[in-house]
Amino acid sequence: MHSQIHFKNWKSDVMSGIIVALVSIPISMGYAQIAGLSPVYGLYGSLLPILFYGLLTSSPQFVVGVDAMPAVMVGNALTGMGFMLGSSEASSLVPVISLLCGLWFVVFWLFRAGRVVKYISTPVMGGFISGIGATIILMQIPKLFGGDPGTGELPRLTIHLYHQLQSFHLLSAILGFGTVLIIQVSKKKMPRLPMPVFMMILGVILTAGFHIDRYGVRLLPAVESGLPRLVLPDVRLLQGKASDLILLSLTISLVVMAQTLLASNNYASKYSYKLDTRRELLAYAAMEAAGSIVGCCPINGSVSRSGIADQFGCKSQLMSLTASAVMLLVLLFGTGLLSYLPVPILTGIVISALMGIIEDKLAVRLWKTSKSEFTIFLTAFFGVLLFGTIYGVVIGVLLSFFSVVVRAVIPPRAFLGQIPGSEDFYDIGRNRSARAIQNTVIYRFNGNLFFANVNSFEDDLEASVKPDTKQIIVDASGIGNIDMTAADRLVLLEKKFRDQGIQFYITEHVGNLNDQLRQLGADILIENGSLRKTIQLALLDCGLEEPYPLEGEDGKVDGRSRDESESYAEFEWLYGDDSDEHLDALAKEIAALIVATPTLSLEEAEAQSSWGRVGLFDEDTLVDYIEMHLEEMAQAGTLDITSLNSLEEHVEQMRPELTESLSHLSHKTQDYMRRHSEVLHNRMAARYKAQYESFQKHRKHLTEEKDK
Repeated sequence: MHSQIHFKNWKSDVMSGIIVALVSIPISMGYAQIAGLSPVYGLYGSLLPILFYGLLTSSPQFVVGVDAMPAVMVGNALTGMGFMLGSSEASSLVPVISLLCGLWFVVFWLFRAGRVVKYISTPVMGGFISGIGATIILMQIPKLFGGDPGTGELPRLTIHLYHQLQSFHLLSAILGFGTVLIIQVSKKKMPRLPMPVFMMILGVILTAGFHIDRYGVRLLPAVESGLPRLVLPDVRLLQGKASDLILLSLTISLVVMAQTLLASNNYASKYSYKLDTRRELLAYAAMEAAGSIVGCCPINGSVSRSGIADQFGCKSQLMSLTASAVMLLVLLFGTGLLSYLPVPILTGIVISALMGIIEDKLAVRLWKTSKSEFTIFLTAFFGVLLFGTIYGVVIGVLLSFFSVVVRAVIPPRAFLGQIPGSEDFYDIGRNRSARAIQNTVIYRFNGNLFFANVNSFEDDLEASVKPDTKQIIVDASGIGNIDMTAADRLVLLEKKFRDQGIQFYITEHVGNLNDQLRQLGADILIENGSLRKTIQLALLDCGLEEPYPLEGEDGKVDGRSRDESESYAEFEWLYGDDSDEHLDALAKEIAALIVATPTLSLEEAEAQSSWGRVGLFDEDTLVDYIEMHLEEMAQAGTLDITSLNSLEEHVEQMRPELTESLSHLSHKTQDYMRRHSEVLHNRMAARYKAQYESFQKHRKHLTEEKDK
């Protein structure tokens, strides 16, 4: 397993680690209290868990630690179970929850559950994170002015805040709100300055020098020095609470996995490296296990501390090792100073960190770009505020999936036309200059076609039919999959339009869709020639060539001009490895038509065939197949040699026109066609060895006769 610890950038990594550790002191202590623990457990959680994660992770710069969401989820759950935060019962139960989280991450690793993050949308996660941040801020606000923290959801917190105003302490409020204001201003004016550390030092100075505690300002309780005791969590506490705690730990683990993977993947994208999702899950399991044996609450990825590390140029997990070493020194020699830290200042630091996780910029962006996703964001946000973290994320995820279903059922679609002088097709509804092609409906459907949206597809097409409509062409470039209901409906729709004298085509789709249609029993669409590779080929089959007659014009088309897109091998796209067989069958059919009516041109014979007009690429090979089968008919006695020579000359006369059309293509396309033609001839020779040899001899004989 490749380590993410190296010494190439050691100065920046060590400095980042020192800053991260110092910033983590007040933040981790505050979050530990939110989780129902003594503040010192926040320091314990910033020692071994960070070390284990740094040794195992595949991310060179992401930071983990005691963080907001797991802390508040644990604190809310303990309060709901009737435990007093900070009690011995709570302190015993929290590490059990951490151990369960570690076990869940092992399960996630086994089942590769990291892939589930793909199904959590950015609006859901943003609303969820913001809701938790806002909830904890509301819980902590009373501590800014000397009151007690609240618990519960928005209604309960609002009532608690109102009652706590009676405990308003002016000096505490100045320190608390002042801390928030100073840190927020410094983030904008001096983003690289670790202002939380300076505010913590200022608080210690104010207490030591001016004894602000004598004026009613609360201080942190004394924090014992020394290393944490390593104790296995008491799993006997699960008795009677197993189902509640297992569900809680599962929810916390899913939230930690989602937020940490999403955030660390953002850094991976930013710095162009790949995150190993399974390795990350093992790293999470290790950090949670390490947290449980020191008595800490579940550990999470820290967006704010990772941002600080990034600002100071962190490039490897030497940063995490340094942060752990610094925290070790603090626990051994610096805890005495922490009892001088005023609670309002610590609370101001915590609230400032929480303000950084509220996704206000994302909310503004969603409001400007997608009202539906903005609604999902707000639903997840207020779901957490009003109903709690678990219900909030469930509501947000359900709404996100509902949005996916709605988009699938009502995908974007449009009717297409051309702007005079342009070869491309444009949405008529969005381009005023675009006009429909005369007697033609071109309809683009941008979504998979299945039972829930095939009615909309059918209704749109039926409503588009006018008395003079002769052909309907579906641009299916956005259709990647189709189900049986939709396939059956397409067959019925094609028959309905055919009975009305309207040709129906499906074009521009990927070849896999053809395979699906054949498997679903809709191969009649292929047999009827309703599946064409491009819109141009469908129009060609209808007798329309560029420049196409547009509505409002006289409709006259002079000359034959084929678009380069016709040079693609449509039969290969449609039939895959079976393309030779189907092209050969068409050649036999056309050869029979030419024998029956020798005066037919190739275009006329194609038009009368079951397939219709083909593109230049296929037509070039088709002529060779036709000649081969004419020779085969002569050998079988169904065609005399005089008629054969006459028909051969007739077919050979078709080649100049075909050659002229090919000459207008790019050199690259012509070269590709020549190479592809060689491949097809090799296949022809292998499949029809005797006929091909006879055909080649006959062609050689004709060439020699001409040379004479």
